[in-house]
Amino acid sequence: MTIRPIGSFMLAVFMFLYGYSAMAADNGLITRPSKYSVGTTIDRLENALKAAGNTIFAHVDHSAEADKVGLKLRPAQLLIWGNPKGGTPMMVAAPTAAIDLPLKFLAWEDADGKTWLTYNSLDYLEQRHAIGGMDEALHTLQTRVDAIADKARE
Repeated sequence: MTIRPIGSFMLAVFMFLYGYSAMAADNGLITRPSKYSVGTTIDRLENALKAAGNTIFAHVDHSAEADKVGLKLRPAQLLIWGNPKGGTPMMVAAPTAAIDLPLKFLAWEDADGKTWLTYNSLDYLEQRHAIGGMDEALHTLQTRVDAIADKARE
């Protein structure tokens, strides 16, 4: 008879830990491989973004900045970009969304020399900032962001 409560307890612990690890894994980031180098991936992104009418606000080369202070960092470049037509309504709906806007693409190289492209999921931003009433617009924007990412990395 005492086995059942212990078994139930262990099941409850397992369920908690499984749920916790699933939440930790769902950090709102979309990461996909790129067949290009970090620099080429960023250049392709910049061209695709400009062609789609977006503004490039900043290009941060993290590894070059690390080199300037004598530190080593595998290639990592961040592109900060957006379009006020898309971002402004999100900030009107939820002013805290401005902490995550403009949008960003991060191209980075792992220890094996493989290039990856990482960016925020708009579903995550919608949940994080409780952006209501914009489901269709955010879905459309996510589709466009994914298409630009795919164009740059494939």
